[in-house]
Amino acid sequence: MRRIGILGGTFDPPHLAHLAAAEAARQDLDLDEVWFVPAGAPPHKRARRVSPKRVRLALLRAALAGTRGFRTRVDEVERRGTSYTVDTLERLNGAHPDVEWWLVIGTDMLADLPNWRRPERVLELAGVAAVPRPGFAARWPRRLRRRRFRVVDMPELSISSTDLRARARRGASIRYLVPLGVERLIRRRKLYGAHSGGKRA
Repeated sequence: MRRIGILGGTFDPPHLAHLAAAEAARQDLDLDEVWFVPAGAPPHKRARRVSPKRVRLALLRAALAGTRGFRTRVDEVERRGTSYTVDTLERLNGAHPDVEWWLVIGTDMLADLPNWRRPERVLELAGVAAVPRPGFAARWPRRLRRRRFRVVDMPELSISSTDLRARARRGASIRYLVPLGVERLIRRRKLYGAHSGGKRA
């Protein structure tokens, strides 16, 4: 049976902490692959405007170019309506019944897990691999029955897409915080208000 990790998010933009988390989970859980699943219409991001799907997908593909063991999935991007993890896992389990799924999430999201749509069903469909995030302990939510759960062995990396967008907007460097292909794409398309020249976007 294959073991595959699922790393979801808006990836607006994707950064090196995303890749580090995926690689640490891949090694720690002996996963065959990690699939990156960009959200179409994420329910927890309704308060702010998210970049268009095609832009985020292009950024993610640039981030994963040349990597091994990582794959981009467009299940949620191509689906209409709000993106819920349980729906994605139901579809993946139906299409790949021979796969053991692991959901790779930050410890900051772990505490919010009981508020997800049908969280108990999510836990039936996939194990949870929690990636350390600064300021958030890896505690299992008491309201949920504990099933397959692993805390991924990796250092806490304090990189956020919110900060990266702000840095790009004011012309500050994001080099070594995002893959080179992502930096170039942001600068070339002037995403997030970035400059095409001058300071490195």
